[in-house]
Amino acid sequence: MATPPPYLDDAQIERLSSLLEQRAVPFRGFNLEALDGFLSALVVAPSPVPPEEWQLLVWGGKAPKWNSPEEAEEVQALLQGHWNMCAARARAGEDGLPDHLMPLMWLPEDPEEGEEALPEDELDVGREWALGFFEGVALREDGWDRWLEEHDWIADIFDLLERLATGEIVDPENPDRAPTPLPYRERLDIVMDLPAMLADLNHHHFEELTPRTPIRREDGPGRNEPCPCGSGKKYKKCCGAG
Repeated sequence: MATPPPYLDDAQIERLSSLLEQRAVPFRGFNLEALDGFLSALVVAPSPVPPEEWQLLVWGGKAPKWNSPEEAEEVQALLQGHWNMCAARARAGEDGLPDHLMPLMWLPEDPEEGEEALPEDELDVGREWALGFFEGVALREDGWDRWLEEHDWIADIFDLLERLATGEIVDPENPDRAPTPLPYRERLDIVMDLPAMLADLNHHHFEELTPRTPIRREDGPGRNEPCPCGSGKKYKKCCGAG
């Protein structure tokens, strides 16, 4: 069995992308960007999702017939390498994330360009990634629903990803009001914040999985709340960074 890499290099990314375009996308499976979002949801999920449960979904529900056992092993190594990359990205957090762990999606060469300079079909940056993420959420829907009920900050993340997926902003105070289009600049801002969102979800994921002996203490600020020292930063970026 081929050894899965800790992350995918450029050649492996190109190879996996080509395989997906040929063997997954025509059968309603994932392209590379959607797969990246899908696996990102799985590595921070409320409970583990084994490969035998998620891999068929990559190809549209049915495993392709590969040309040889060697090719089948190569595909397994690429998928596991992509999983490893997504897990390492979530662990790395938002500060100093190396280029080889950045989310795999199309981005404009010059992010400062206005939307009027881009073709219409290139204005939905992050859409496929967010759709893939929600496909991953569906595999552990009950656990995610519990987290969403317990933690407003997770609901806020889901709201931002929903904006990426739909291209619309829904006013929660006026749900009957027609949604407004998501501005291109705001779309880019959400995409740039994805590593931070994944880091927070990953931190919560491991807190949930780590057995703890309850101790009595005064309630402190949440990781995403303003730091009580008055710095204006989030608690996790200030006094809670230790």
